[in-house]
Amino acid sequence: MPINQPSGQIKLTNVSLVKLKKERKRFEIACYQNKVQDYRKGVEKDLDEVLQIHQVFMNVSKGLVASKEDLQKCFGTTDIDAVIKEIMIKGEIQLSEKERQLMLNKINNEMLTIISAKCVNPVSKKRYPPTMIHKALNELKFSPVVNKPAKLQALEAIKLLVNKQIIPISRAKMKVKIILKDTNHDSELKEKLNKIVLQGPTNKLEPAEVTETSTILGLIDPVSYRELVTLAKEKSFSLQVIDMAVIDDSH
Repeated sequence: MPINQPSGQIKLTNVSLVKLKKERKRFEIACYQNKVQDYRKGVEKDLDEVLQIHQVFMNVSKGLVASKEDLQKCFGTTDIDAVIKEIMIKGEIQLSEKERQLMLNKINNEMLTIISAKCVNPVSKKRYPPTMIHKALNELKFSPVVNKPAKLQALEAIKLLVNKQIIPISRAKMKVKIILKDTNHDSELKEKLNKIVLQGPTNKLEPAEVTETSTILGLIDPVSYRELVTLAKEKSFSLQVIDMAVIDDSH
């Protein structure tokens, strides 16, 4: 014989709560685990696939539904979907300890993989394994958090690693292809490109000098990429990324 749950309570099974505080009131929605992140990334667009209950609550576990008066006062609308979407995007995800640990492990692994792919030992020109990067970050007391994308945290960690040099480490170079038009061959552009695109022993097989040819294949420091993109827009030349992280062993 089934046991009836108290009508004023909701049994929380496989649920992630998303909470948002507005006008000193806390609003909650009950979602399926992992679906909130999928929605935020644009992978999942159907609210019914994300929500366990299509409703806005003041307290999910007690089954306290938010009144229309509270929604209007705090969100400026009584449209449930509009309110849910705002909570979904801006709210704080409340995870169980197990969920939090699983997410931290996933983010940490993604972050270490990104760092390993984007960085090299500047002497040996080889990548570090994720385990060594993890050890160096532990020494620097850098720990991932659940509310930031792994890529963003990886870039923060790279800056710290490069700055502190717990291990000899530098960003791997990017390989780019620049296609110039005849009108692009001016001295100002040549000077700027020669400052951005690396030359010398580290790039001797693919010199960066602007010649009579219309194509330049060269290596750049990743921090210079935005500057190069801006220059490409200003001077109307084509820019392509051939490789995001090159192991430069031409020395």
